[in-house]
Amino acid sequence: MYNNFSLTKVPTRTSKPRNSGFTMVMDKGLSVRDVEDLIEVSGDYIDIVKLGWATSYVTPNLAGKLEVYRSAGIPVYFGGTLFEAFIIRNQFDDYLKLLEKYNIHHAEVSDGSITLEHDKKCEYIHTLAKHVTVLSEVGSKDAEKIIAPYKWIEQMQAELDAGAWKVIGEAREGGNVGLFRSSGEVRSGLVEEILRKIPAEKIIWEAPQKEQQVYFIKLLDANVNLGNIAPNEVVPLETLRLGIRSDTFDHFLNKL
Repeated sequence: MYNNFSLTKVPTRTSKPRNSGFTMVMDKGLSVRDVEDLIEVSGDYIDIVKLGWATSYVTPNLAGKLEVYRSAGIPVYFGGTLFEAFIIRNQFDDYLKLLEKYNIHHAEVSDGSITLEHDKKCEYIHTLAKHVTVLSEVGSKDAEKIIAPYKWIEQMQAELDAGAWKVIGEAREGGNVGLFRSSGEVRSGLVEEILRKIPAEKIIWEAPQKEQQVYFIKLLDANVNLGNIAPNEVVPLETLRLGIRSDTFDHFLNKL
């Protein structure tokens, strides 16, 4: 972690490889040069990268880009929508071959765009967990589909029990579904209910909007796991975590 000068009363951040204080970045089609620049500036703050939805299907020089991330020690995984695209076409075995071909060691299991019986989703998690580290996503991409808090909790726990390393709270890249209302406002009652049953370190909260990141940092402090962070927002997020941006400026001063 870079600290160019000394400040007191700054939260202690966890070090990589992190289990908490995790930042998952959304790559929606960066070039190899883009990735090299991203790593130069933000590599120390990035724990894992998701190649958003199925962008990997159409991204030129995919292997070259993956190698840049790999050389920097940053794991990469394909977005859950790509997994769903293979499942809906009965190509699960082909998906396993894809992970092997590109030397991918993490996989996301989701059902945000397809209808998948939850027992079957857990079967996929269990099977994939024999080969790779699994992240499973809970919540729908359909803004009209409201899932009751008890259902979120049941599904998260079942997916962890099936072998998921962490569960992801759905928000899409816009932060306007799932954990959030269409306006981007946090469904705070839902979040609080989830945290009563599911350990915080087991959850990655998709929070692409600054206000959402601030909410979770104030709720769970600097080392909360956050996802769907845009590449150009990684450093700004780190300043929020450290209380050196106005939105969280007083939060840590009063505690440390």
